[in-house]
Amino acid sequence: MRFEFGAGKAPFFVNRQKRRFMDLRKLPKTEFAAAVAQIAGERNIDVQSILDSIELGLISAYKRDQKERGQEVSEDDQFEVELSADSGSFKVFKLEGNKKIEVTPPGFGRIAAQTAKQVIDQKIHEIEKETVISEFQKKVGQLVPGIVLRSDPYKLVVGVGKTEGICPKDEQIRGEVIQLGSRKWFLLKSIVKDEETGKSEVILSRRDPEFIKQLFVREVPEVGNKSVTIEKIARSAGERTKVAVSSTQAGVDPVGSCIGQKGSRIQAILNELPPSEKVDVVPFSKNINNFVVQALSPAEDIKVVSIDQNVATVSVPENQLALAIGGGGENVRLAGQLVGLEIKITQNQE
Repeated sequence: MRFEFGAGKAPFFVNRQKRRFMDLRKLPKTEFAAAVAQIAGERNIDVQSILDSIELGLISAYKRDQKERGQEVSEDDQFEVELSADSGSFKVFKLEGNKKIEVTPPGFGRIAAQTAKQVIDQKIHEIEKETVISEFQKKVGQLVPGIVLRSDPYKLVVGVGKTEGICPKDEQIRGEVIQLGSRKWFLLKSIVKDEETGKSEVILSRRDPEFIKQLFVREVPEVGNKSVTIEKIARSAGERTKVAVSSTQAGVDPVGSCIGQKGSRIQAILNELPPSEKVDVVPFSKNINNFVVQALSPAEDIKVVSIDQNVATVSVPENQLALAIGGGGENVRLAGQLVGLEIKITQNQE
């Protein structure tokens, strides 16, 4: 079966067996024809895909009905369904070679009607979800607001707009506890399509370093308009993040722009992170010695002794050692990631 719609044209119905075209407006007002035509028009869904889905659904319903009646149905048995727009009736045929034997059981009309409704509802849901997901394709790499709906040990299920996204365990901030119903920002990391089912999943992240960058884009106008550039990010999610920034416009202080008046901008970013995570904003420098010194912030009075074969050796005053190294070596490790060198710390003997 096939319906055709066109601007200024009447909708037509094609009976595949008789190959007859009929103006739907002149057909008897069968619920089936009217429902399919209305849904196709309102939802912009291909009618043929609806009809094909209904036929498959009816065959499944027939097999299920036969098993409930105690009749044996082989997986190798082949069936075909004919749907009549004239009467709204459904017929099931069993295919045996070149023969078609009608096997429509008594009372199957009610089952068929219920099945058709379920199939149409499911088809609408799938198409609407795919339409929404296609819109989300344009937002990959950006922040999206979400409400945490469900959780289990492996993922968070998050309501994002008209669909749901998944935040897997390895994309969550370690140690962060988010209550159900909480509103949070998430990085829309990717859209993943299941090859077997053909369904798409929206993958979200709060752990990716890009999540931090997009928070700065959202909270710092100078980053949004690109007068301040985020050059590099090193992050240990839930613990500490280092962000190196530069300015593309004379007179713009990149660090000051990110911190904001009385720390208002950086505080807005910290409010979206767990209390345990600290964020250091440091000036980027093409001079590697200067960059190493800045990367070890908040430690001060640091001197670069040497840089040899991707290893930077620095000296630090005794009262700054703890800050330079950080808890568990976290500060020096992230500083090394930021500058792309291994950093060795020695105590300043002066």
